[in-house]
Amino acid sequence: MSSLITSDQAVSNLQRYFGSGLPHEAAPFTGSRFEHLAGGGDRPAVANSVTADDLIAVQTLAVRIPAQAALDLLEGDLGVRVSKLLSSVRFDIDMVEAEAADLADGSAAHAAWCLLRDQPGIGWVTAGKLLARKRPRLLPVCDRVVRCVLGRPKSFRLDLHAALRADNWALHHELMALRQAADLPETVSVLRVCDVVVWMHHRTDHQQGSCIGT
Repeated sequence: MSSLITSDQAVSNLQRYFGSGLPHEAAPFTGSRFEHLAGGGDRPAVANSVTADDLIAVQTLAVRIPAQAALDLLEGDLGVRVSKLLSSVRFDIDMVEAEAADLADGSAAHAAWCLLRDQPGIGWVTAGKLLARKRPRLLPVCDRVVRCVLGRPKSFRLDLHAALRADNWALHHELMALRQAADLPETVSVLRVCDVVVWMHHRTDHQQGSCIGT
């Protein structure tokens, strides 16, 4: 992963994705609105509840929550259960500042992911993206493209957490520097910088079938 972060293409890929410094006629990727739509999913007023804005935001990352699950999240028991779990997951710290126990099996974050993953039509990718919208500094986006690049890790969250904390937070600081070099606001989390760099690097190869089975 470190080689991708320091590659010559990392800054230009970030700028292309988020539209930083692009000509006016060049449109950024829709995912550039994921964390910013309606002020973000982690703003204090809505940090512990799933809103309609969150359901739209995940669509910018090319996933869709089925109508029945969406209604249950907005008006039903599923929303109540997710909200209760989110209330135990901090929204004011970066992943690098968290303890492994905050992300591991048995944590509220993992329980929320499992609850969402097991809903009909949601699955692990969409569950992760919805939680990343609610906790963008703490919980990463991970899809099949990213998983393919990283060799299908058993626990992406824990592996990334360990990588960010290694060598006195070296990777975390590299990602912050990369964000600055691409002229992105601090509201784009370090985790999203990492996700976008990896995804942009591999998305074309993945679409061409280099990661069948992931």
